Amino acid sequence: MGNGPGSAGNIIAAICSLIVPGLGQLVQGRVFSALMWFIAGCIAWLVTWIITLSLLPFGWLLVAILSCINAAVYRPPR
Repeated sequence: MGNGPGSAGNIIAAICSLIVPGLGQLVQGRVFSALMWFIAGCIAWLVTWIITLSLLPFGWLLVAILSCINAAVYRPPR
């Protein structure tokens, strides 16, 4: 098995990204991508918090799911 989609490293990174957007990308060594996912999560949380008046700030979860998928299917360049 390599480091492609479905590998153990990508599964661990995906779980990390589900907890905190960008954490899985950081585990994979993709610092810029990790920072962008984290910032996107913060912005999405803030926007949905303002829109829903703090009743359901689901933006963080949505970005976390997308970040999780991104980490899970990552294939390192050769």
